[in-house]
Amino acid sequence: MFHSLEACNPLPDLSVSFSSDKRHQVNHFGYMRGKESDRMLMTVESRIGEREGIVAEASDVWSHPSSEHFRQCIVSNSHKKNDSQTTGYVLINANGGLNQMRFGICDMVAVAKILKATLVLPSLDHTSYWADDSEFKDLFNWRHFIDSLKEDIDIVEMLPPAYKQIEPMAKAPISWSKVNYYRDEILPLLKKHKVVYFTHTDSRLANNDLPSHIQKLRCRVNYRSLKYSRTIEDLGATLVSRMHQDGSPYLALHLRYEKDMLSFTGCSHGLTSDEEQELRKMRFEVSHWKEKEINGTERRSMGGCPLTPRETSLLLKGLGFTRSTRIYLVAGEAFGNGSMQALVDDFPNIYSHSTLATKAELEPFKNHQNMLAGLDYIVALQSDVFIYTYDGNMAKAVQGHRRFENFRKTINPDRMGFVNLVDEFDEGRIPWEEFSSEVKRSHSDRTGAPYFREPGEFPKLEESFFANPLPGCICEKHSEQ
Repeated sequence: MFHSLEACNPLPDLSVSFSSDKRHQVNHFGYMRGKESDRMLMTVESRIGEREGIVAEASDVWSHPSSEHFRQCIVSNSHKKNDSQTTGYVLINANGGLNQMRFGICDMVAVAKILKATLVLPSLDHTSYWADDSEFKDLFNWRHFIDSLKEDIDIVEMLPPAYKQIEPMAKAPISWSKVNYYRDEILPLLKKHKVVYFTHTDSRLANNDLPSHIQKLRCRVNYRSLKYSRTIEDLGATLVSRMHQDGSPYLALHLRYEKDMLSFTGCSHGLTSDEEQELRKMRFEVSHWKEKEINGTERRSMGGCPLTPRETSLLLKGLGFTRSTRIYLVAGEAFGNGSMQALVDDFPNIYSHSTLATKAELEPFKNHQNMLAGLDYIVALQSDVFIYTYDGNMAKAVQGHRRFENFRKTINPDRMGFVNLVDEFDEGRIPWEEFSSEVKRSHSDRTGAPYFREPGEFPKLEESFFANPLPGCICEKHSEQ
């Protein structure tokens, strides 16, 4: 049973359990609903009476990979913007969720550079799954964005009056394109029409085989120019401080176990038949999801499913994280009645933006899922360890940023090997000691250490530039590039 520290401190513990059924969001962890002004983070240790019996965490669970031979290299002095007349204006609609939009904006700045064009402050997608009506100025520090890139390209808040009557030429650039495509195909259109409107920005620039100054520019945009708005940055810093209370380390867990992801992937391991049917129904109702008939069991065995909360708990315990580990949950609501129970039973000190922040602090974020995603991005970026249970744009964005910031520890689970190991353990074929030893062994080289991104046969299947900006924005120290 979890014990709170009410006797010695009246502040409530803000740990919370999660369930898709609102009736099951009960205060398992001694959370007492008090005045909103009193809702602050209180450091608690689970099972205080058993403190002496807690096995200490392995000394290396918080250790970072070695990166002493690498450095950031994003400055490019040889391709500064000249003062010649612009070739035209580029309007963009950054489509997708927060991190897909981030990637698209980085790429479109680079495209404007290639075209020697002026970029109009991006408009954002309001038709994605979350239907968020946040604008660029809500999410990002737009003045810093413009000012920080003034030596690379011109960015304007809106089209000049003389161009507002021009009908923009709408175009969806070809995915994974290289410089020649934009110079040979798009530049003539821009010169002819004066204003082009890119209707899509996702994955419109190749991961590899681009000029060095273009790759560096993409990173300058991503890691220097796209600062979140003051509202997001300030509360993000506050949440990081609360997670680090008393100097404690914390783990950020991107648990991609939301209904839309499970429906899209066809994964239903551990769910009821009714829940499985609910996911199937959603998949067939979403017209732009092309894959309808999916063998979830086969997909899971091939590593194609998000880890379940229970599998995630086994992974954390197998790696050596103990019950007292402080976890920040980077996720939406977990699907499945009681699906989070195994995780919160084993790791009761789980927090999220909704439990760390007061109602008043979260008021500006109400109905703005992309702003909340920005909060999660900041807390995940600053965590001592980041673990993601499924590949996605948030996982790519955060791990790439952590690599850029001196290779902060990021655990990329070997999902295929791990779920098969879990099955062996559940069937009683291996004892816990062997299970844990194999988990540690198989993840010893999956902690975010430096390695070089390599081009693949197909752009869609190769490693994302934004997930691993080495080479391009990280260099070996002996290199002068």
